[in-house]
Order: sequence, then structure tokens, then C-alpha cells
Amino acid sequence: MADTFGISSPLDKRGATIQAMFAGVAPRYDLLNHVLSASLDRLWRRRAAQALAAAPGARVLDLCCGTGDQALALARRGGQVVAGDFCIPMLALAEPKYERFAKRAGGPRPRGLAADALGLPFPTSFFEGATVAFGLRNVADLGLALAELHRVLRPLAPLVVLEFAVPTRQPLRGLYLFYFRRLLPAIGRWLSPRGSAYSYLPNSVLEFPQRQGLLEQMASAGFTDLDSRDLAAGAVCLYRCRRAQ
Repeated sequence: MADTFGISSPLDKRGATIQAMFAGVAPRYDLLNHVLSASLDRLWRRRAAQALAAAPGARVLDLCCGTGDQALALARRGGQVVAGDFCIPMLALAEPKYERFAKRAGGPRPRGLAADALGLPFPTSFFEGATVAFGLRNVADLGLALAELHRVLRPLAPLVVLEFAVPTRQPLRGLYLFYFRRLLPAIGRWLSPRGSAYSYLPNSVLEFPQRQGLLEQMASAGFTDLDSRDLAAGAVCLYRCRRAQ
């Protein structure tokens, strides 16, 4: 069960609400990601691509792709990447990145596609791997999103998830919670006209099941070979599992 850290009521994660919020922050989304993570988000995304360990040419899904950075991390390792998100402004901002990648690398560029995590527009057993970077905590129905990921993956295909987490050890835990609850929303308001999204962000992390809690949800959706690994002293967690045979 998730530790709600004193959050008294569930967040509004209706599709229209989340779409509008991310559309509003899209123009400065990359800047805020890099500033708020001290640019470590690039390293975390590379780690996720490495953990997926998809063979060159494998067809892989990056769900909740945002502005495309995780999809590019997969493409650099030779994957045929489908990058899905239901926020159209985010997908639009990803397109120039994909074009620049294709020109520099000469390989296949990620293919951006409008896709809702709760009803993926792909056939069963279509992908040889999938990633979700900092997106699962935003879906309205986590169990259904995991079930959809399970459906579109081939048997034994890996799923890798990156999500924020709360460090378990003091004093880092206390410092992290202070930063998340006090400083991060203030920085978001300063850098973005839609800074309210950066009040939502810490609450969405604190409400979300972490470590064993998320692994249990993955197991309930039919995944096996469950594993989690802390990054950044526990501020981020990398989860890996496979669709069962």
C-alpha cells in the first residue's frame, strides 16, 4: 500500500485534467526537467534504455513519452521506437528532436503517436519491450495501464519503468521531502507560467505506490521477474519486469 505522506484526498487524474496540465507546461517542460533534476534526468533515461536491453531493431514502446527524451535514448541503442502520449502538444515538441536525430544518426527515428495508456491502440503481443519514464504516476487507473502494457508486450518481453521515489534513509529523506514540498513548487512557479503543475508533481509522487508497492501491482497485472533499483540515493527508482510466458 502506498504511503500517502499526509495527502488527505486523491489527486484529480482525469484524462482531460492531465492533458490540459501538461499542454500548459509543454513549452518549458524540458527546461524544468533539467533544472529540477540538475540534468540527471538524461542519465536516468540512459539507464532505463540500458536496462531494457532490447536487441538492435527490436520494436519497442515508450509510453507517456512527453517530449521524446526517453524515446531517443531507446533509438540511440538501435530500437524501432513507437513513442506514445495522449498530450498532443508534447508529441509536437518531440518531432523536431526526432528529425534532428534521424539526420545525425542516419537510423530510424522514433515514431510519435497519440496513445492513451488506458486503451493502447496496438495489437496484442506487438512489442518486444516497453519503457515508461515518469509517467505511470499520472494515469487515472494504474492497474488498467499495467494491464494494457502487459497485453501489447510479447511473452517474456521486458518492461522498464522510471519513477520518482522518496529516499528511505535520513537525513536525505527529510531534505528530499522539504525540497519536494517547499522548494520545487516555488521553482516551478518562477520558471513556468503554469507553475501549478509543479505543486501537482510532488503530490503525485508522494501518493504513488513505491518500490514493493509498485512491484506488487506489476505482479497483479501478470508480470514476473520483478526487480527495483534505487538511483540518485533513492530519489528515483528503476523498475524492471517481464511479461509472463
